Amino acid sequence: MSEEKTVTEEQAHINPVLGMAVVPNTKLKSFLVEYAGERFNKEEVTVNMIAEILATDFPEFAFAYAEENFLRGYKLGLDDAKGLHTAPTKTTTGTTD
Repeated sequence: MSEEKTVTEEQAHINPVLGMAVVPNTKLKSFLVEYAGERFNKEEVTVNMIAEILATDFPEFAFAYAEENFLRGYKLGLDDAKGLHTAPTKTTTGTTD
């Protein structure tokens, strides 16, 4: 018999990408990793650390990105809702011989 895994709501909303270490393979990534590493006093910098730095030091960018993401999600939800709507079925009345 297999053991069923239970996932809490908090665990379901955790994004594993945020915990990934950033590999500085471009100039921008190198700058962000160095900057975040200095600010957090850490050698290994994660995606979440970079996101926190951007939200703190460049809130205009973080807000614009979040707003765009929200609007796209909202539109997708509306499109999904439209797809669920079905027209009422027509009923015909008449006599059969």
